[in-house]
Amino acid sequence: MSNVTVYLKCSRNIEVNVEDVYLKDLGSLRCSDSVISAKLKAIKVHHFGKNGEKRCVVSVTKLIALMEEACPNINIEVIGEVDVLIEWVTVNKYKGFKQWIKVALVCLVSFFGTAFTVMAYHNDIGINNIFIEIHRIFLDQEPESLNILEIAYSIGLASGIILFFNHVGGRRITKDPTPIEVAMRNYEEDVNKALIETAGREGKEKDV
Repeated sequence: MSNVTVYLKCSRNIEVNVEDVYLKDLGSLRCSDSVISAKLKAIKVHHFGKNGEKRCVVSVTKLIALMEEACPNINIEVIGEVDVLIEWVTVNKYKGFKQWIKVALVCLVSFFGTAFTVMAYHNDIGINNIFIEIHRIFLDQEPESLNILEIAYSIGLASGIILFFNHVGGRRITKDPTPIEVAMRNYEEDVNKALIETAGREGKEKDV
């Protein structure tokens, strides 16, 4: 087993749905020796108890120690993250009415919340007064209940929202990530960093 190089690439955040976590679950491992590779991938890294915490932070130095214990005299090259956040997620394959109620509530809150925000913004800037004044300046008459400016503005607002969020229904307009996706990725990165740093300060990180 000597003079064999093992390349280890771990991800920052890993979600598992089983209690036992193995090295193969944390990322990718490359080794020219298939026997060593299989032995290393089968190393148990952590066990989630049913009444224990649902998160665990493992340092790459702990993984290296486990790998060297299982296969001495190997050369380990780490090309991934130095800390791994493991989350135990239990997923119910049979979605009942509670799941559909949650989805319906989120849709209703998003729809009416967005509508209220748009109306409140327009009320703050006095968009109706602006339309009336523009109508008076260019047409020299009082606008009716519904004029061309309001119709054009509504169409332009809807088109702008669609182009900004890069979606029409369930279809993506371009392959670029949407602003929401970018914001969620940045938020996820910040949360992962905070959880890893908190685990390190509290001494809960699994290390050598």
